[in-house]
Amino acid sequence: MATGKRVLFTGGSGKAGRHVVPYLVAAGWKVVNVDLVPLDVPGVDNLAADITDSGQVFNVLTSYGNLGELDAGTGVPAFDAVVHFAAIPRILIRPDNETFRVNTIGTYNVIEAAVKLGIRKVVIASSETTYGICFANGVADPKSLPLDEDYDVDPMDSYGLSKVLNEVTARSFQRRSGIDIYALRIGNVIEPHEYATLFPGYFAAPEVRRRNAFCYIDARDLGQIVDRCLTTDGLGFQVFNAGNDTNGMNIPTAELIERFFPGVPVTRPLGENEALFSNTKIREMLGFREEHDWRKYVDG
Repeated sequence: MATGKRVLFTGGSGKAGRHVVPYLVAAGWKVVNVDLVPLDVPGVDNLAADITDSGQVFNVLTSYGNLGELDAGTGVPAFDAVVHFAAIPRILIRPDNETFRVNTIGTYNVIEAAVKLGIRKVVIASSETTYGICFANGVADPKSLPLDEDYDVDPMDSYGLSKVLNEVTARSFQRRSGIDIYALRIGNVIEPHEYATLFPGYFAAPEVRRRNAFCYIDARDLGQIVDRCLTTDGLGFQVFNAGNDTNGMNIPTAELIERFFPGVPVTRPLGENEALFSNTKIREMLGFREEHDWRKYVDG
């Protein structure tokens, strides 16, 4: 348990954040959520800020979270870690240049402020879109399967490109500071209610999931991954795929490859339902253990 440890979480009101933040609170973290929209979760403090404004980012990282923190009379309590999820979450919401600007400048500002303020742990949200399949123009094949963290990422779109640049930014700051900065390539986030509403349609038309390489991450399992990032020290700069153990599909892995990725090289033997978006690294390095297999919630 991280009892009493203080974490600044940007974007905690978003689709992923609103499940990850309660997980962290239950694990003992004191969470201050920085978002344009507050998150109504007991014990969570909220500050509204623009991450593309460096001054605002430095301010929230040197701010009280609530009026009660004034009572000790010892000044602003320090943050032990930063989790940065705030972003424009995909293409076709804002113009491409604005998506790129907000995501890259925002991430630069957050990491820079954390490093210069002496915070020793930063976790940032990268994306499965870095692999260049999700928002490709036309039908794109990966260079190899499974998709793992050593892959030469090559997206075509502004969102995926922003996430690649954010990983490079994180690596640069880690080299100059020596702190831990972990980038999570987050798979397609599934909230608890979405198993019933989405998965029957996926099973009826599996081709709609090809762009995601059939990956998914349960939002609650993502909470576990973030908590394990925060409590696992000394790894320096790391990129981790954040996905569940198996494909979000009721078709065996070998058949998925044969039907949807014929001719794509397979670099190692894969289990019967092993995810094409590999989570081997988070299982081996962070000790992640899936708790929310889709099969618990929907009849496959």
